[in-house]
Amino acid sequence: MSNSIPRLKKAYVETIVPALFKERGYKSVMQVPAIEKVVVSMGVGEALVNKKLLDAAVSDLSLITGQHAVKTKAKKSIANFKLRQGNEVGVVVTLRGVRMYEFLDRLINVALPRVKDFRGIKASGFDGHGNFSLGITEQIIFPEIDFDKIERIAGLNITIVTSAVTDSDARLLLDKFGMPFRK
Repeated sequence: MSNSIPRLKKAYVETIVPALFKERGYKSVMQVPAIEKVVVSMGVGEALVNKKLLDAAVSDLSLITGQHAVKTKAKKSIANFKLRQGNEVGVVVTLRGVRMYEFLDRLINVALPRVKDFRGIKASGFDGHGNFSLGITEQIIFPEIDFDKIERIAGLNITIVTSAVTDSDARLLLDKFGMPFRK
């Protein structure tokens, strides 16, 4: 990795922070919301039957994020799904710092425009505490994934954790980053 500053971080420091500071009338620069981390996860329920799918999900998520994915285990048993506590059923990656900004840049400017019939992201993904979650139905929208080498098309969940206190502050922050919300 080089020591260069990611494009989105540079934009945040140089333009977004002063704009939000002026627009919202904060008393301190420390009150301006920031993106703390991005959590990318993928549920692989079929991994109970086929362990190869879980390894494929780990490699896909590692390719997409640029960081090794960790397998997650079921917290409790659910008889209807033939699921036992401790079974590996998903993968997750938590991104911070440089990798987080580079992933967000690729998500906003490269991957989301490649979604078929894309009209924007619904703003209903806010949780009431300034965090935003969105689901992507196909991992193949990322250019890092080779369409011919995937085991199966899978969806992923992306959660953007911000330091914003309210959803409106977080929405404004993500708008300034260029997140394509539906009008």
